Amino acid sequence: MISRFLVLGLVFLALVTGCAKKPNLYTSDEIMQEFEPVYLDFDYLSARGRIVIEEASGKTTRGTINFRAKKDSIIWFSVTPGLGLEAFRGAITKDKLRIKDRLNGEDINMSFVEVEDRFDLKLSLDLLQNIIYANPPHEFSYRDRLIRVGQYFELTQVRDGVRYHSRVSTRFGKVQELSSASMSDKGSLLASYPTFEDVEGQPFPNKMLLRLSYNTAEGIQTALINLELTKIEFSRTSLTFPFQF
Repeated sequence: MISRFLVLGLVFLALVTGCAKKPNLYTSDEIMQEFEPVYLDFDYLSARGRIVIEEASGKTTRGTINFRAKKDSIIWFSVTPGLGLEAFRGAITKDKLRIKDRLNGEDINMSFVEVEDRFDLKLSLDLLQNIIYANPPHEFSYRDRLIRVGQYFELTQVRDGVRYHSRVSTRFGKVQELSSASMSDKGSLLASYPTFEDVEGQPFPNKMLLRLSYNTAEGIQTALINLELTKIEFSRTSLTFPFQF
């Protein structure tokens, strides 16, 4: 069921994409000697994009996404497949996940506490932002394992029963590969960020491939989300985030 899968996928990562021009790829001649990951700095962000969702059942959904965000406050998105009629609209804030499902009529209105009770996932807006923007999932601390291998830092973190492994580029300080798995074997996420666009001098992941595995009554289900960004804009001017059930 597309609504259930979309909720699980959004719970792990949220959605962002783009739409048609050739991006100005981010490059850097400097090599990071110390571990200093680059965190995206902005007030407001907007993007348009495309998404392909391949469900475990074999069903494939293609569509476009409008995306808006206010840093550390809200992530907002609207998904429109095919004929121009909005199928999903969502808003993620510091304490709540809300999704209006016009396609299947299965709305979601859950606090992060309720998400944890239902899916056994301890999530936050900060974690979801970090995954979207190719940041390390959690702030680096003394309890984490960090080694340098060639052109990457390999970072392993364990938080709230989930193990995260991030491969961070020494060239621009962003995560290029992320794997996470529940230590109770209840689900996993693999994320790949093959290219980064230069957005006002900052690296932003303009392509993402996400593989989500999760347990259901029928067994382990696996699905793919393919995202491609071609238009990302930062703004200091306030954006609107319309949402109502």
